[in-house]
Amino acid sequence: MESETLTRRLDVQGYDVIDAAVLETFPYEYSGRDVAVDIETDEFTAVCPWSGLPDFGKIMIHYLPKAKILELRSLKYYLLSYRNVGIYQEHATRRILEDLVKVTEPQWMEVVLDYKVRGGIHTVCRTRWPHL
Repeated sequence: MESETLTRRLDVQGYDVIDAAVLETFPYEYSGRDVAVDIETDEFTAVCPWSGLPDFGKIMIHYLPKAKILELRSLKYYLLSYRNVGIYQEHATRRILEDLVKVTEPQWMEVVLDYKVRGGIHTVCRTRWPHL
């Protein structure tokens, strides 16, 4: 007989609640003069799509703007929209990159998600646009 705790699953939300529409930018006044931007927060949370248990991670966003800068308050709201989304770590990393590239249209961008150790396994996911 299988234990109830082995089959228990918390409810998770789907990708449809990821709110990319909240992302805002403002004009980059120094177009043509390269200033790389690095953004970091250790408050990223999504959930495992199988169990609903939370995955906590540090997100690092590195980019070289062309004409737009990512507005940080809007980024916080965007990242908070992942809080109860059931998404694999690798997929979250790629989805974040795609949404941010779409809104900022940078020269290049890299997103790194460094997840906390869970079950003795440490995962770091990294993706870049454009691919080199």
